[in-house]
Amino acid sequence: MDKGDFMKVFVTGVAGQLGHDVMNELSKRGYDGIGSDIAPQYSGVQDGSAVCTMPYVPLDITDARAVAQVICETKPDAVIHCAAWTAVDLAEDEDKTEKVRAINAGGTQNIADACKAAGCKMMYISTDYVFNGQGQTPWDPDCKDYAPLNVYGQTKLEGELAVANTLEKFYIVRIAWVFGRNGNNFIKTMLKLSEKYDALRVVNDQIGTPTYTLDLSRLLVDMVETEKYGYYHATNEGGYISWYDFACEIFRQAGKSMTVTPVTTAEYGLSKAARPYNSRLDKSKLVEKGFAPLPNWQDALSRYLKEIEE
Repeated sequence: MDKGDFMKVFVTGVAGQLGHDVMNELSKRGYDGIGSDIAPQYSGVQDGSAVCTMPYVPLDITDARAVAQVICETKPDAVIHCAAWTAVDLAEDEDKTEKVRAINAGGTQNIADACKAAGCKMMYISTDYVFNGQGQTPWDPDCKDYAPLNVYGQTKLEGELAVANTLEKFYIVRIAWVFGRNGNNFIKTMLKLSEKYDALRVVNDQIGTPTYTLDLSRLLVDMVETEKYGYYHATNEGGYISWYDFACEIFRQAGKSMTVTPVTTAEYGLSKAARPYNSRLDKSKLVEKGFAPLPNWQDALSRYLKEIEE
Protein backbone atom coordinates (compact mmCIF):
# COMPACT_ATOMS: atom_id res chain seq x y z
CA MET A 1 0.00 0.00 0.00
CA ASP A 2 1.42 3.37 -1.00
CA LYS A 3 1.35 6.11 1.61
CA GLY A 4 -0.91 8.15 -0.63
CA ASP A 5 -3.59 5.47 -0.66
CA PHE A 6 -6.66 5.75 1.51
CA MET A 7 -6.74 3.28 4.36
CA LYS A 8 -9.39 2.28 6.89
CA VAL A 9 -8.04 0.92 10.17
CA PHE A 10 -9.99 -0.67 13.02
CA VAL A 11 -8.29 -0.19 16.40
CA THR A 12 -9.13 -2.16 19.54
CA GLY A 13 -8.40 -0.93 23.05
CA VAL A 14 -8.68 2.80 22.32
CA ALA A 15 -9.38 3.59 25.98
CA GLY A 16 -5.82 2.47 26.74
CA GLN A 17 -2.50 4.25 26.36
CA LEU A 18 -1.51 2.91 22.94
CA GLY A 19 -4.89 2.68 21.22
CA HIS A 20 -5.53 6.34 22.05
CA ASP A 21 -2.34 7.47 20.31
CA VAL A 22 -2.78 5.13 17.35
CA MET A 23 -6.17 6.68 16.60
CA ASN A 24 -4.70 10.17 16.72
CA GLU A 25 -1.84 9.15 14.42
CA LEU A 26 -4.28 7.71 11.89
CA SER A 27 -6.21 10.98 11.93
CA LYS A 28 -3.05 13.04 11.38
CA ARG A 29 -2.35 11.04 8.23
CA GLY A 30 -5.87 11.40 6.90
CA TYR A 31 -6.82 7.77 7.39
CA ASP A 32 -10.22 6.50 8.47
CA GLY A 33 -9.81 5.20 12.01
CA ILE A 34 -12.56 3.30 13.82
CA GLY A 35 -11.97 2.85 17.54
CA SER A 36 -13.37 0.19 19.82
CA ASP A 37 -13.30 -0.82 23.46
CA ILE A 38 -15.62 -2.62 25.84
CA ALA A 39 -17.34 0.48 27.26
CA PRO A 40 -20.59 1.68 25.63
CA GLN A 41 -18.96 5.04 24.91
CA TYR A 42 -15.33 6.08 24.63
CA SER A 43 -14.03 6.14 28.22
CA GLY A 44 -10.47 7.39 27.85
CA VAL A 45 -9.01 10.83 28.44
CA GLN A 46 -11.24 13.53 27.01
CA ASP A 47 -8.58 15.76 25.48
CA GLY A 48 -10.39 16.90 22.35
CA SER A 49 -8.14 14.74 20.19
CA ALA A 50 -9.17 12.66 17.21
CA VAL A 51 -9.87 9.55 19.27
CA CYS A 52 -12.69 11.45 20.97
CA THR A 53 -14.28 12.51 17.68
CA MET A 54 -13.65 9.60 15.31
CA PRO A 55 -16.13 6.71 15.02
CA TYR A 56 -16.33 4.47 18.09
CA VAL A 57 -17.82 0.97 18.26
CA PRO A 58 -18.33 -0.77 21.62
CA LEU A 59 -17.01 -4.30 21.34
CA ASP A 60 -16.38 -7.22 23.67
CA ILE A 61 -13.58 -9.06 21.90
CA THR A 62 -14.41 -12.29 23.77
CA ASP A 63 -17.72 -12.41 21.86
CA ALA A 64 -16.74 -14.16 18.62
CA ARG A 65 -20.03 -13.43 16.86
CA ALA A 66 -19.90 -9.72 17.72
CA VAL A 67 -16.28 -9.46 16.55
CA ALA A 68 -17.06 -11.17 13.26
CA GLN A 69 -20.07 -8.90 12.68
CA VAL A 70 -18.25 -5.65 13.45
CA ILE A 71 -15.23 -6.46 11.27
CA CYS A 72 -17.51 -7.61 8.46
CA GLU A 73 -19.59 -4.43 8.63
CA THR A 74 -16.73 -1.95 8.99
CA LYS A 75 -14.59 -3.60 6.26
CA PRO A 76 -11.19 -2.33 7.45
CA ASP A 77 -7.98 -2.68 5.47
CA ALA A 78 -6.17 -3.42 8.72
CA VAL A 79 -6.88 -4.11 12.39
CA ILE A 80 -4.45 -2.86 15.04
CA HIS A 81 -5.23 -4.99 18.08
CA CYS A 82 -4.19 -3.07 21.21
CA ALA A 83 -6.84 -4.42 23.59
CA ALA A 84 -5.53 -6.76 26.29
CA TRP A 85 -5.66 -7.69 29.94
CA THR A 86 -2.49 -6.02 31.26
CA ALA A 87 -2.88 -6.21 35.07
CA VAL A 88 0.01 -8.64 35.50
CA ASP A 89 -0.31 -9.41 39.21
CA LEU A 90 -4.10 -9.62 39.19
CA ALA A 91 -3.88 -12.17 36.38
CA GLU A 92 -2.31 -14.60 38.85
CA ASP A 93 -5.53 -14.83 40.89
CA GLU A 94 -7.21 -18.17 40.23
CA ASP A 95 -10.60 -16.56 39.76
CA LYS A 96 -9.17 -14.20 37.09
CA THR A 97 -7.10 -16.61 34.99
CA GLU A 98 -10.01 -17.77 32.85
CA LYS A 99 -11.02 -14.18 32.08
CA VAL A 100 -7.43 -13.16 31.26
CA ARG A 101 -7.12 -16.08 28.83
CA ALA A 102 -10.52 -15.29 27.30
CA ILE A 103 -9.33 -11.75 26.53
CA ASN A 104 -5.67 -12.20 25.60
CA ALA A 105 -5.92 -15.54 23.82
CA GLY A 106 -9.58 -16.08 22.93
CA GLY A 107 -10.24 -12.43 22.05
CA THR A 108 -7.18 -12.34 19.84
CA GLN A 109 -8.27 -15.55 18.10
CA ASN A 110 -11.65 -13.95 17.44
CA ILE A 111 -9.98 -10.89 15.88
CA ALA A 112 -7.69 -13.10 13.79
CA ASP A 113 -10.61 -15.20 12.55
CA ALA A 114 -12.54 -12.07 11.59
CA CYS A 115 -9.51 -10.63 9.77
CA LYS A 116 -9.10 -13.86 7.84
CA ALA A 117 -12.76 -13.80 6.79
CA ALA A 118 -12.48 -10.14 5.79
CA GLY A 119 -9.15 -10.58 4.01
CA CYS A 120 -7.55 -7.73 5.98
CA LYS A 121 -4.15 -7.50 7.62
CA MET A 122 -3.77 -7.64 11.41
CA MET A 123 -1.30 -6.15 13.85
CA TYR A 124 -1.06 -7.73 17.30
CA ILE A 125 0.64 -5.85 20.12
CA SER A 126 2.55 -8.32 22.28
CA THR A 127 5.16 -8.22 25.03
CA ASP A 128 8.64 -9.32 26.12
CA TYR A 129 6.81 -11.41 28.75
CA VAL A 130 6.45 -14.23 26.21
CA PHE A 131 10.12 -15.04 26.93
CA ASN A 132 11.64 -16.40 30.14
CA GLY A 133 13.37 -13.13 31.05
CA GLN A 134 16.70 -14.76 31.84
CA GLY A 135 20.24 -13.95 30.70
CA GLN A 136 21.53 -10.66 29.31
CA THR A 137 21.27 -11.16 25.56
CA PRO A 138 18.60 -9.04 23.83
CA TRP A 139 15.71 -11.15 22.56
CA ASP A 140 15.52 -11.51 18.78
CA PRO A 141 12.04 -10.90 17.34
CA ASP A 142 12.12 -14.20 15.45
CA CYS A 143 13.24 -16.20 18.50
CA LYS A 144 10.81 -19.02 19.28
CA ASP A 145 12.37 -19.93 22.64
CA TYR A 146 9.20 -19.09 24.55
CA ALA A 147 8.90 -19.73 28.28
CA PRO A 148 6.54 -17.22 29.92
CA LEU A 149 6.96 -16.70 33.65
CA ASN A 150 3.37 -15.79 34.47
CA VAL A 151 -0.26 -15.98 33.36
CA TYR A 152 -0.11 -12.65 31.55
CA GLY A 153 2.91 -13.72 29.49
CA GLN A 154 1.43 -17.16 28.76
CA THR A 155 -1.88 -15.75 27.54
CA LYS A 156 -0.14 -13.11 25.40
CA LEU A 157 1.92 -15.90 23.84
CA GLU A 158 -1.29 -17.82 23.14
CA GLY A 159 -2.53 -14.68 21.41
CA GLU A 160 0.62 -14.55 19.28
CA LEU A 161 0.17 -18.18 18.26
CA ALA A 162 -3.49 -17.56 17.41
CA VAL A 163 -2.48 -14.80 15.01
CA ALA A 164 0.46 -16.64 13.44
CA ASN A 165 -1.49 -19.90 13.00
CA THR A 166 -4.54 -18.18 11.50
CA LEU A 167 -3.18 -15.46 9.21
CA GLU A 168 -0.50 -14.83 6.63
CA LYS A 169 -0.81 -11.04 6.60
CA PHE A 170 0.13 -10.21 10.18
CA TYR A 171 2.54 -8.15 12.24
CA ILE A 172 3.36 -9.17 15.80
CA VAL A 173 5.01 -6.26 17.59
CA ARG A 174 6.46 -6.84 21.05
CA ILE A 175 6.87 -3.83 23.27
CA ALA A 176 7.94 -3.19 26.87
CA TRP A 177 7.73 -0.64 29.69
CA VAL A 178 4.97 1.37 28.04
CA PHE A 179 3.99 4.91 28.97
CA GLY A 180 1.42 7.24 27.43
CA ARG A 181 -0.99 9.99 28.32
CA ASN A 182 -4.14 7.89 28.46
CA GLY A 183 -3.78 5.55 31.42
CA ASN A 184 -1.53 4.58 34.32
CA ASN A 185 2.17 3.86 33.97
CA PHE A 186 5.48 3.85 35.86
CA ILE A 187 6.15 7.54 35.32
CA LYS A 188 2.78 8.61 36.72
CA THR A 189 3.26 6.24 39.66
CA MET A 190 6.69 7.69 40.47
CA LEU A 191 5.41 11.26 40.29
CA LYS A 192 2.45 10.45 42.56
CA LEU A 193 4.71 8.73 45.09
CA SER A 194 7.05 11.73 45.07
CA GLU A 195 4.19 13.84 46.40
CA LYS A 196 3.89 11.59 49.46
CA TYR A 197 7.43 10.43 50.16
CA ASP A 198 10.98 11.79 50.18
CA ALA A 199 12.57 8.40 49.55
CA LEU A 200 11.70 5.35 47.45
CA ARG A 201 13.07 1.87 46.81
CA VAL A 202 13.12 0.88 43.14
CA VAL A 203 14.13 -2.41 41.53
CA ASN A 204 17.57 -2.39 39.92
CA ASP A 205 17.89 -5.94 38.49
CA GLN A 206 15.14 -5.86 35.84
CA ILE A 207 16.60 -4.44 32.63
CA GLY A 208 14.80 -3.11 29.55
CA THR A 209 13.92 0.05 27.64
CA PRO A 210 10.84 2.30 27.95
CA THR A 211 8.34 2.74 25.11
CA TYR A 212 6.47 6.03 24.58
CA THR A 213 3.11 5.29 22.94
CA LEU A 214 3.19 8.54 20.96
CA ASP A 215 6.41 7.44 19.25
CA LEU A 216 5.28 3.84 18.94
CA SER A 217 1.98 4.79 17.30
CA ARG A 218 3.87 6.49 14.46
CA LEU A 219 5.88 3.35 13.85
CA LEU A 220 2.82 1.08 13.94
CA VAL A 221 1.03 3.16 11.31
CA ASP A 222 4.24 3.19 9.25
CA MET A 223 4.14 -0.60 9.42
CA VAL A 224 0.52 -1.09 8.37
CA GLU A 225 1.19 1.15 5.37
CA THR A 226 3.45 -1.66 4.11
CA GLU A 227 3.29 -5.37 3.40
CA LYS A 228 6.38 -6.05 5.56
CA TYR A 229 4.75 -8.70 7.72
CA GLY A 230 6.33 -10.67 10.54
CA TYR A 231 7.63 -10.36 14.08
CA TYR A 232 9.12 -7.10 15.36
CA HIS A 233 10.41 -5.57 18.57
CA ALA A 234 9.81 -1.89 19.24
CA THR A 235 10.88 0.28 22.14
CA ASN A 236 12.53 3.67 22.27
CA GLU A 237 16.27 3.86 21.66
CA GLY A 238 18.78 5.09 24.23
CA GLY A 239 20.13 1.85 25.65
CA TYR A 240 19.04 -0.68 28.25
CA ILE A 241 18.32 0.51 31.78
CA SER A 242 16.82 -0.66 35.07
CA TRP A 243 13.64 0.60 36.66
CA TYR A 244 15.93 2.32 39.18
CA ASP A 245 17.74 4.15 36.36
CA PHE A 246 14.39 5.14 34.88
CA ALA A 247 13.11 6.47 38.21
CA CYS A 248 16.24 8.56 38.75
CA GLU A 249 15.91 10.14 35.31
CA ILE A 250 12.19 10.81 35.84
CA PHE A 251 12.89 12.72 39.06
CA ARG A 252 15.85 14.55 37.51
CA GLN A 253 13.86 15.76 34.53
CA ALA A 254 10.82 16.58 36.69
CA GLY A 255 12.98 18.60 39.09
CA LYS A 256 12.05 16.42 42.05
CA SER A 257 14.42 16.00 44.98
CA MET A 258 14.08 12.32 45.86
CA THR A 259 16.27 9.73 47.51
CA VAL A 260 16.04 6.61 45.35
CA THR A 261 17.55 3.39 46.70
CA PRO A 262 18.27 0.50 44.31
CA VAL A 263 17.02 -2.90 45.49
CA THR A 264 16.79 -6.38 44.01
CA THR A 265 13.50 -7.90 42.94
CA ALA A 266 13.76 -10.27 45.90
CA GLU A 267 14.35 -7.39 48.31
CA TYR A 268 11.40 -5.46 46.89
CA GLY A 269 9.19 -8.51 47.20
CA LEU A 270 5.74 -7.06 46.51
CA SER A 271 4.88 -8.66 43.14
CA LYS A 272 2.59 -11.67 42.94
CA ALA A 273 3.63 -12.49 39.36
CA ALA A 274 7.20 -13.39 38.46
CA ARG A 275 8.84 -10.58 36.50
CA PRO A 276 11.47 -10.95 33.75
CA TYR A 277 14.98 -9.80 34.66
CA ASN A 278 15.91 -9.51 31.00
CA SER A 279 13.47 -7.39 29.00
CA ARG A 280 16.11 -6.35 26.47
CA LEU A 281 14.55 -6.41 23.00
CA ASP A 282 16.66 -6.48 19.85
CA LYS A 283 15.18 -3.84 17.52
CA SER A 284 17.66 -4.09 14.65
CA LYS A 285 15.04 -5.72 12.40
CA LEU A 286 13.17 -2.41 12.23
CA VAL A 287 16.03 -0.70 10.43
CA GLU A 288 16.70 -3.80 8.31
CA LYS A 289 13.12 -3.59 7.06
CA GLY A 290 13.37 0.14 6.36
CA PHE A 291 11.52 1.52 9.38
CA ALA A 292 12.79 4.51 11.34
CA PRO A 293 13.76 3.64 14.93
CA LEU A 294 12.02 5.41 17.79
CA PRO A 295 13.77 8.38 19.44
CA ASN A 296 15.86 7.98 22.61
CA TRP A 297 13.84 7.25 25.73
CA GLN A 298 15.39 10.24 27.52
CA ASP A 299 14.00 12.55 24.85
CA ALA A 300 10.68 10.69 24.92
CA LEU A 301 10.48 11.18 28.69
CA SER A 302 11.12 14.91 28.32
CA ARG A 303 8.34 15.27 25.76
CA TYR A 304 5.99 13.13 27.82
CA LEU A 305 6.47 15.18 30.98
CA LYS A 306 5.53 18.29 28.98
CA GLU A 307 2.51 16.47 27.53
CA ILE A 308 1.06 15.50 30.91
CA GLU A 309 1.61 19.01 32.27
CA GLU A 310 -0.75 20.45 29.66
